[in-house]
Formats: sequence, C-alpha cells, structure tokens
Amino acid sequence: MTALPLPLMFRKPHPTFPAFAFFFPLAIALAAAKAADPAALWSAKIQPLLDLHCIKCHGPLEQKGGLELDTPAAVLKGGDDGPVLTPGDPANSPLYAHLAPDADPHMPPKKQLPEADIALIQEWILALPAKPDAEALAAPAPAPPREFDSVMQAIDTLIAETWEQRHLTPAPALEDPTWARRLYLDLAGRIPTGPELDAFLALPAATRRATLADQILASPDYPIRMRELWDAILLGSGTRAKREDQRKTNGWWSFLENAFSTNRPWPDTVHDLIKARPTTPETSGASWFLYEQKDQHQKIAEAVGPVIYGTRVDCAQCHDHPLAREIKQGHYWGLVAAFNRSKNIEGTRDVSESAVGGFINFTNLKKESQPATVTLLTGHTVPETWPAGEQKETDDDEKYQNPTAKNRVPKFSRREALADAATKGNPLLARAFVNRTWAIFLGRGIVHPVDEMTNRNVPSHPALLDWLAQDFTKHQDIRRLIRGIVLSRPYALGPPGPSGAAPDPDAFAAAPGRPLAAEQIARSWRIAAGLPPADDPLRRSLIGALPDVMPREPNASFQQAQFFTDSPALTQILSAAPGNTTARLTALPDPAARVRDAFLTVHQRLPDADESTQATAFLTSRSGDSAAATRDLLWALLTSTEFLTTP
Repeated sequence: MTALPLPLMFRKPHPTFPAFAFFFPLAIALAAAKAADPAALWSAKIQPLLDLHCIKCHGPLEQKGGLELDTPAAVLKGGDDGPVLTPGDPANSPLYAHLAPDADPHMPPKKQLPEADIALIQEWILALPAKPDAEALAAPAPAPPREFDSVMQAIDTLIAETWEQRHLTPAPALEDPTWARRLYLDLAGRIPTGPELDAFLALPAATRRATLADQILASPDYPIRMRELWDAILLGSGTRAKREDQRKTNGWWSFLENAFSTNRPWPDTVHDLIKARPTTPETSGASWFLYEQKDQHQKIAEAVGPVIYGTRVDCAQCHDHPLAREIKQGHYWGLVAAFNRSKNIEGTRDVSESAVGGFINFTNLKKESQPATVTLLTGHTVPETWPAGEQKETDDDEKYQNPTAKNRVPKFSRREALADAATKGNPLLARAFVNRTWAIFLGRGIVHPVDEMTNRNVPSHPALLDWLAQDFTKHQDIRRLIRGIVLSRPYALGPPGPSGAAPDPDAFAAAPGRPLAAEQIARSWRIAAGLPPADDPLRRSLIGALPDVMPREPNASFQQAQFFTDSPALTQILSAAPGNTTARLTALPDPAARVRDAFLTVHQRLPDADESTQATAFLTSRSGDSAAATRDLLWALLTSTEFLTTP
C-alpha cells in the first residue's frame, strides 16, 4: 500500500553575491582592486572564466589572431595586433573593452558575457602591477612546509586561517547526537541504533568523539563501507548492481575489505590492482579490476588514470589536453600500451600478459605518428627497446619466468613496470587518495572535481593538500588520515544558518548536506524499522533505484521519486509485525507519544512544535486504522530529505 503524503517535511532544507553593475564607478573598482591579489584572482576567477568562454579559439589547440589566453604570460604577450591589456587600465585594454555590448569587434562572438564576469576582468586588470611578473601572477610561491602534531591539528589550523582571510564565520558545530549519526553513516554506512547512541552519550564528554571514531574504525562495518565506496570509485557506480555477484564470488569484495580492515598501505593495494598477479589469498581478488574490463585496454587506462594521477586522461585521446598542458596525448596512449599485452584467461579470473607485441603508434591532430611509450605524468618513462625496422619478434619461452605455467609471467612486464612507477616515487598517488578521501567525508575535494587534479584546477587550500599528502606518504596510514578528518572542526560543522547566504562550498565553512548512497539508506531504514541492518533484497532494490555514489552534482530522478512513493521493499519492512517499530508505536495509545517516539527512532531527535502538531493531527485523523497511519508516518520520515542526507 502506498503511503499517504504528509503536509510536513521535517527538516528545513540547507540554505551569491549581487551582480556587479556594468562599468561600475571607477572609484569603487579601484578600491576593490587595491585589496585584490591578481594571482589569486587569476587562478580562482579569471582562468575558469576564460576557459569557459575563450580558450576554444585562444588556447593551446588554436590561437586565432595569434592570441592565447591560457596563462598570464600569454595574455601579457598579446596577439598579432599587439597587446590586449594595459595593467591597471581596463579602458585601454582590448581584452576588457571588446566585452562591452556595443564593442566592435565584440568578444566572444555572438555572445554577451554577464556583467559580473566583465567586472571580474576589470578587477583583475586594475589589480595588475605596472610591470607584472607573469610567472608570479600565475603561480605564487608555495609557503614553506609547517609542522603539526596531528592530522586534525593541521586541518583545523589551516582551514581556520582561510576562514579568517575570507572573513567567514563558520556554521555552528553539530551537537553530539547529530555528529554521532553523521559518523556512523560515513564510517559504518548506517545510522546508529538507539543503544549505540546511548552508549556514546554516556562516554566522558571530553573524549567521546575520539572514542567513537576509534571504535567504528576498528569495527567490521568500516571495511565494508570503504569497500562499497571504492568498488564504485574504481569500477563505476552504474555496473555495481548487475555485477556484484561476480565481484563478490571472484574475491574483489574480499580484496578491498581486507585492504581497509588491515589498514594496508595504499600503494600496495594499487600495485596489486595494476600488476594483477596476486600471490596471497588476501590479494587473490585484485586481478578482477582488470578482468572485468574484458580486454578493453583503453577502458582500463581511463580507469587507472584517476587512481594514480588524480585526474582523468581520456581528454587526451585525440590530442593533448585542451586545458591542462601537462597532460599529453602520449600519456593517454602510454597507459593503454601498459595494458595492451594483457588478455583475460577464460574460465578463470586471471589476466595473462605477453612478453612481445603491443607496440602501437598514435596520431595527433597534425597527422603525425608517434610511438606509444609508457610515460607517466611525473615524467618517468618505462624503458623498453622497440623492434628495429621490419624486425619481427618471436614469443620465445626464454622471455618468461616459468614458460610451463598456465599463466606465464614475462621477465619484462609492462604492467609490473607501470605498477612500480605509479606507486614508488609518484607524489600524485598520495595527493589523489587524500583528495578523494577528503571529498568522501566533506562532500567535495580540496581539488574539485576530484578526478580533475591538474595544474589548471588549483586546490582551494593548497597548503592543506600538500601537508596531508606529505603526511600520508610518510605514514601510509589510511585510518590515521580518516580519523584526523572526522575529528576535525570542519567535519563537525552543521549546515548554513537560517540567516545570510551560504559560504562558497570550497571554504568548508558549513556542511553541504550529502545524499546517502543506496547501501546507507537500506541499512538505516531497517534499523529505524526495528530490524537487523543486513538485508540483501532491500539493498539491491535501492541500488537499482539509486545507483550513483558520490555524484558530482546530485540530481533526483522521476524513477527515484516513484521508488520512494511506492516501494514494495519499504512496504514490507514497515508493515506491522511482532517486534518491529510500526507494531511498537501502534501499541502506544497516545498519538502525541507515537509522534515523539517516531521522531526519536527515525531522526534521533524530538519533533519541533510544528512537526508535532501536524503529525499528531495526521494520526488522530486516521484513528480508525492506527497501524496504517503509523506506517505512513514512518514512511514520510524515512523518505524525507532529512533522513536521506548526511546531517
């Protein structure tokens, strides 16, 4: 039976500067520019604006009129017609003047930039010194490394300094019960049970949060939650529903869970994924990462790139990356070459590798053919001798470690060479993992999006990212990193207050309200319904309706709305049965008491006055069928925005 909608949504939703007037008074502009840092303006505002509107015609791939707007140095150089800006003088800068609505020529052609964007260009030009140093404008010198006693101290100090610089007041901190709910959802993949929450609140106030974090990190729930996340990150969200049986039976789930339960160094895990020749029972499922790609070597390369570099490389398939100059076409095809000697062995989960062949060339936009050598973004190239001229290779037994083995291992393995280069002396690996982990718990990366960590996409907190990556490289301790994040001040903040605009999300001055993944919802629904959390049918039905994990931009679909309105799986767990929540609440004679208990059970808080009044009136109006009314009240609570997002 479908639950009736209630006229209440039980938690208010999470709460831009006004546009500048075109050609605002020069005195105001000068005052703003005087305090502006042109380097910060370039990286945070001007470069993204030019990337969006100008780089297609004036970038690395094409320079119409000889003009490139890719870097401050290129902008200062100008084009075929001379300089395009005069530092400190927007009116005599074609870069700015050609943006006016009546300009001739007008830029961009056939499009008018918003007034706020034009004002940013004006502000940047005004902020430029008379004799600007192009390199200094593009890349301010990094601050010397600082010493901190812990991950938490580094986060709290460096984030607080940014709040002060931006004149931001962070949102109020969560109270202990709400913070505990957040932590359980993030680390255990579910809400706490009533007894678990009571036990947490009974701990000494000064240490209860650290104690709970340590308890969950040591629990069996934690590696399962991490496996769910990294299964989707590594192999894609869209495939997990139809392939989870294969991933489970072929050891992939166990491989990931073991890595997190034993706190295995991340480079070791990544090395096993790429090499795909497990040697121990604990790592036997590592080869499934390659095996599931079914010999699609480009697909494998595109999956590996974000793991070892923190950025996608598929934009460089046909040409060098149009924005991130450090990503070349050779990097893409080099990753492909690292795997193109590999082939699945049917009837197993093993991936073979030939000792010969796989020498490929790629062609750039100028029709120039180049060899695909295994070259990393770090500059390291895997040395390998190519056949000379028309020389043909022979696949001799002597080229293999054990020529009689079913899965012969070449004495020179491209996969192993890439695994070594990607996990030893590659600083991008730690930065990618740290940034991704930060995004898991804070809603977005220090570099956002998390799979675009390029020189073009600067971190919101460079010093923090540098420190966390260096600390992670030093300790190789995933739990240390996660513990520091979840005990930090930014993690404990609530949503923006009811008054005033929400701060920019990259300030991490308020909680963004992250949507729960299907697995989190399934377990939490069952706990709220008074049932054990584990239930495969409910979890699978939710994954089918909500396949995404950590989407860039959460978007509800019509199919999801239908699922939450009329889900047979939810109907089943909310039908009154001995011992479950619906039966227990129905037995309470007072509707107001039922409402109070329902909110405590589902949201682990008391209802406010309006919620209590409306929900009590709803139950009273359906006093003839108390069980159905109670079920529908629980249904509304379990499908509310408050329940379906991380507090």
